[in-house]
Amino acid sequence: MVKLIHTLADHDDDVNCCALSSSLLATCSLDKTIRLYSLSDFSELPHSPLKFHTYAVHCCCFSASGHILASCSTDGTTVLWDTQNGQTLAVLEQPSGSPVRVCRFSPDSTCLVSGAADGTVVLWNAQSYKLYRCASVKDGSLVACAFSPNGNFFVTGSSCGDLTVWDDKMRCLHSEKAHDLGMTCCDFSSQPVSGGEQGLQFFRLASCGQDCQIKIWVISFTHTLGFELKYKSILSGHCAPVLTCAFSHDGQMLVSGSVDKSVIVYDTNTEDILHTLTQHTRYVTTCAFAPNILLLATGSMDKTVNIWQFDLETPCQARIAEDQPKQFTEDWSEDDVSNWLCAQDLKDLVGIFKMNNIDGRELLNLTKESLADDLKIESLGLRSKVLRKIEELRTKMKTLSSEIPDEFICPITRELMKDPVIASDGYSYEKEAMENWISKKKRTSPMTNLVLPSVVLIPNRTLKMAIDRWLETHQK
Repeated sequence: MVKLIHTLADHDDDVNCCALSSSLLATCSLDKTIRLYSLSDFSELPHSPLKFHTYAVHCCCFSASGHILASCSTDGTTVLWDTQNGQTLAVLEQPSGSPVRVCRFSPDSTCLVSGAADGTVVLWNAQSYKLYRCASVKDGSLVACAFSPNGNFFVTGSSCGDLTVWDDKMRCLHSEKAHDLGMTCCDFSSQPVSGGEQGLQFFRLASCGQDCQIKIWVISFTHTLGFELKYKSILSGHCAPVLTCAFSHDGQMLVSGSVDKSVIVYDTNTEDILHTLTQHTRYVTTCAFAPNILLLATGSMDKTVNIWQFDLETPCQARIAEDQPKQFTEDWSEDDVSNWLCAQDLKDLVGIFKMNNIDGRELLNLTKESLADDLKIESLGLRSKVLRKIEELRTKMKTLSSEIPDEFICPITRELMKDPVIASDGYSYEKEAMENWISKKKRTSPMTNLVLPSVVLIPNRTLKMAIDRWLETHQK
């Protein structure tokens, strides 16, 4: 289900953090550098490594678009980089000059949080590069930070173990001891849990710490109903302090890395351990999933970054796939057509349709002539009923097509994608259409017209799941 597909060993010292955008991987290290790699073939970009910091780089993160990278360091600065050319966009100096341990963009990338060793936390305007608000925790260094998926609040974690919740105006909503020996990392699942009153959304948060524990929390916050944080459960598996944790983009998996040198992958729904990865030879300090595919990066004090590919679905995803009906009529099998006939009170026609191998595409192409001449349906009333039901299907399909989100449409076919893949230009395409494009010796991107650095196509399972969920919602 998961396999190691690449190892990077370019840093000269401990790898402290790694981050992924839809097309890039960033890593940073005690060696004072940040390195950028292409996800298409894991080659290092021409303008990498990025050099500015004068001391160890502790954390790095991408903006939502992936065009900006933030990095922070013991030198007391947080630097914003243009990922396309490696140029420095801004140098944000922590007001206290204290070493900056963590930085995070808000979901819309309008704000950036930086947390420092003296407990100060700064909210920056990421567009004007100006300081917006500043606050501090009462004890310890700030070592962890995560924004809620809706951007209404964020949490910070300290070396004293305190988990603090802040709203988007930097007002402290809540603080409590989460890990007795100190927090090390935290992350929100991007998928909210619906429920509660007045359409309230709950967000799943994972935190980990020196107490060897991973804790799962459920948080809700609205300006009208206020804030609530509930402890839910503890995930077991590590036998030493847990240094890092991260949710997959679809929220179905949680991964953690530890002083015990292992990486553990959990099913977030059942909280079962799916995989234990033991390739690193020293402490695992960082882990991160890609934002749109099931690709995982893990970094370690052994100076390496391992890249892992999830080739098969998680158990939860497999269950979803098994239960998911074929939504578009043109994709129906002969059995699907038979089930549809029974649902329309036309079960007497099942034998005729099967004898003539009528699948979904054939069904939509039936006419009054083909019903009479080819299928030999003599009753005019029965033919009329079938045609009326088929017209209802066509109308439904036209309505559905007009509502399809643009990101679900293949740029080549202009149709809803059934098997989306990511090409080396960072865009998603229908697999068959892109393979045909490449087979005709078109090594250029259909979107940018630039030469594709690689013809490798990576399955975009997260996008496929989003399409399936959208279909399930809109075809009921």
